[in-house]
Amino acid sequence: MRAPFKATLFATAILAIAAPVFAAEVNVYSSRQPNLVKPLFDAFTSETGIKVNVSFLKKGMTEKLLAEGKRSPADMVMTTDISRLNGVVEAGVTQSVTSDTLSANIPADYRDPNGQWFGLTSRARVVYASKTRVKDGEVTTYEDLADPKWKGRICIRSGTNSYNLALTSAVIAHHGQEAAQTWLEGLKANLARKPSGNDRAQIKAVFAGVCDISIGNTYYMKKMLDDPDQVAWADSVRIVFPTFEGGGTHVNLSGMALTKASKNKDNAIKLMEWLSSATAQEIYAETNGEYPIKPGTNPSELVASWGSFTADTKPLIEIAKLRGASLRLVEVVNFDE
Repeated sequence: MRAPFKATLFATAILAIAAPVFAAEVNVYSSRQPNLVKPLFDAFTSETGIKVNVSFLKKGMTEKLLAEGKRSPADMVMTTDISRLNGVVEAGVTQSVTSDTLSANIPADYRDPNGQWFGLTSRARVVYASKTRVKDGEVTTYEDLADPKWKGRICIRSGTNSYNLALTSAVIAHHGQEAAQTWLEGLKANLARKPSGNDRAQIKAVFAGVCDISIGNTYYMKKMLDDPDQVAWADSVRIVFPTFEGGGTHVNLSGMALTKASKNKDNAIKLMEWLSSATAQEIYAETNGEYPIKPGTNPSELVASWGSFTADTKPLIEIAKLRGASLRLVEVVNFDE
């Protein structure tokens, strides 16, 4: 055997030993930031040997899946909002999953009855109240936010943001469209400034004295505390868990679904089942500052320190289907202007 040929064989053998070999894989379209899901997928790969390929899509997931059709490489999708998740399902690009593991790990309230989508973690849409300018018990309900006593004292991001659309949808679910429009008009009248920026920008505005309360998701408290430049914002507010009159605190979900075009269906279902496990739920909730939904799992110490609440019982699928109606109300009241 010639020396160059021997050298080539030797080099190939070394590479085969040194490089990890993934005989199985699964492809995920995710609207969640890559750094937030990487710890999950790394743990799954380490445990199962199945490689997870992730494509981050901040917007346009449904449109991309529709355009790709059967050619789509995506086996599974992950979203940050129940309305977005339901939108993927309504577009007809997902398929049903029947799994005893998923049924056992995910409560019925947090999964589609037809197996088209499954929740992963939850978060509450809460009030961030100034510690110095808002008394304990001064705001207790979402309906309170339209009270004239808050005129010029509220900051909020765009009314067309998915999280705010879900909240408005929940108002519609509780009180009907006419009352929801009145509520939205009252909320707009109480704003200290035009809606702009993200949830953390509103809390920064409370810190700066622009407003006294803001509306945001619970996990933004963790994000601020993790950033030395934003700790002062976090320290200037306390989390208040409002409720609906006759209801509970509004929650939203991150979730997942199996695509209709999946070429690695078995691996995708294995990933979905693993993501619903206690191990994955705790990693996900700890990393993101959210609430695990598997019975028997607990939030992190930091999240638990914010206090407890009772989640609203309006079905999330009902709220998701009201997204179009809430968007129309936001446009009718010209909320962002």
